[in-house]
Amino acid sequence: MTSAQEHVQVDHVQVDHAQLLDALGDAVVVCDGAGAIIFWNRAAERMFGFTRAEALGASLDIIIPERQRKRHWDGYFETMRTGVTRYGSALLRVPALHKDGHALSIAFTVALLSGADGKATSIVSMIRDETERWKEERALQRRVAELEAKAGQTPHPQ
Repeated sequence: MTSAQEHVQVDHVQVDHAQLLDALGDAVVVCDGAGAIIFWNRAAERMFGFTRAEALGASLDIIIPERQRKRHWDGYFETMRTGVTRYGSALLRVPALHKDGHALSIAFTVALLSGADGKATSIVSMIRDETERWKEERALQRRVAELEAKAGQTPHPQ
């Protein structure tokens, strides 16, 4: 049989969306128009330390450092009001907090979810913990600066 004659049969597979979202390695967090958490997957539990029961109904303030909150909420409510996010599919990098108080460095994307009328109803975020990568990057930057300073102290051959 030639490749033109070959047919691929794809069985219709029903996907359990709740199971899919819980199986992801990245955190998935959904908040309603007022900023209350309405979905929190297992990866979010691992990343931030709050159980689903603790997170559901809570404000995102549980993971947003105090100094970032005003800026976050100004943008959040503007996005809900206009139905437009200025970030599109851009990867955002910001500090976050774990339940025990230690700092995290996270990267995430946001998307708007809309009701039947097309009006924004909630915001979903896919979040990855980049704390270790960020620490490694900072250590490399320090090492490069040290080496450059050291190289600047020694006479250059002519």
